Amino acid sequence: MSGSVAVVVMDMLNTYDHEDAEALAANVECIVEPLAGLIERTRRADVELVFVNDNQGDFSATRGDLVRRALAGKRPDLVEPLVPPEECAFLPKVRHSVFYGTPLEYMLNRGEIGTVVLAGQVTEQCVLYSALDAYVREFSVRVAVDGVASIHEDLGEAALRMMERNMRAELLPAARCL
Repeated sequence: MSGSVAVVVMDMLNTYDHEDAEALAANVECIVEPLAGLIERTRRADVELVFVNDNQGDFSATRGDLVRRALAGKRPDLVEPLVPPEECAFLPKVRHSVFYGTPLEYMLNRGEIGTVVLAGQVTEQCVLYSALDAYVREFSVRVAVDGVASIHEDLGEAALRMMERNMRAELLPAARCL
């Protein structure tokens, strides 16, 4: 595979009105600034930027619908700095992995992408499963450690260790992922 890089930001359009939302939001507060910086550096470097977001069971929801709902949710301060730019790819998903039921693999292969940088939420769920799916598809994996948020700190730390050990993921600060 080519050495080209894509940054994949997952599930940052969140209404924070679900079970575990309070614990998650507290951890998301810490990643907003580094993640916003990574997104900006990605755009300036002309690196592929892809947002993948859960459609929350609404199969007719558009990017605009998901943005509006998240901004109208309980924590718009966590959403507003991370709204997907219009010029980047936006893929809805229905399960944990960014690859499951989405055209992401095809898009990355077509763009000759060899490395995916994963960022977003939730470390011990969607980020972990997406890292595994990227690894089995033979992509190199980087995780922006200050650009991912967990619900449970201990599980998030364990997930990062698993990604590093089992999926050969590079764990890097967002500022060093590109």
